[in-house]
Amino acid sequence: MPISSIATPIIGEGGRTGTWRTERPVLDPTKCATVKQNKLVCLLCWLYCPEGNISRTIPPKIDYVYCKGCGACAEECPSKAISMEEEAKFEE
Repeated sequence: MPISSIATPIIGEGGRTGTWRTERPVLDPTKCATVKQNKLVCLLCWLYCPEGNISRTIPPKIDYVYCKGCGACAEECPSKAISMEEEAKFEE
């Protein structure tokens, strides 16, 4: 049975919730198993994202418009390809 994520980002009462973030998940493709093997082999980041903001692609892409910066993707990544970085660094 295939594993799937059921959350999908929508414009709701909270609107574009990416502005709530204090930290941003940043993917290092040189560490990502999916990128290294050029196959959809891991994708735990996609599976555990509670908001469905990570694409099931090679490489996975994070939708920063809706990402709240919870860090679940970074926590679940077995290869530590996702790190949480201060949002202020990207606001320039």
